[in-house]
Amino acid sequence: MNEWNRSDLTLFIEKGRTGLVYFFTPLCGTCQLAGKMLQVVENLVDLEMGKMDLNYYPDLAERFAIESVPCLLLVRDGQVVKTIYAFHSVPYLLGEIKVELMGTDA
Repeated sequence: MNEWNRSDLTLFIEKGRTGLVYFFTPLCGTCQLAGKMLQVVENLVDLEMGKMDLNYYPDLAERFAIESVPCLLLVRDGQVVKTIYAFHSVPYLLGEIKVELMGTDA
């Protein structure tokens, strides 16, 4: 998954794209586990995905009402349709992505 900067995120949202935005902090152990799960997910779905270190973008935490990390935003047509904090498992994430972004049952 590519590390995004503010310009990447802005372009993704303004162009009305669909995909995932993962917010993390490097010292968060749970974020490291979530990142590994997302690496698996990335190989299983054909969606645009980016990750951002929230330490560098505190204003985005306010903009997207991010309460904690790890945080995964599911974005459809440039709009956040779901925010996930508890990643549970790869099958759980795939199910949420399929329902929210791909319009299919989990």
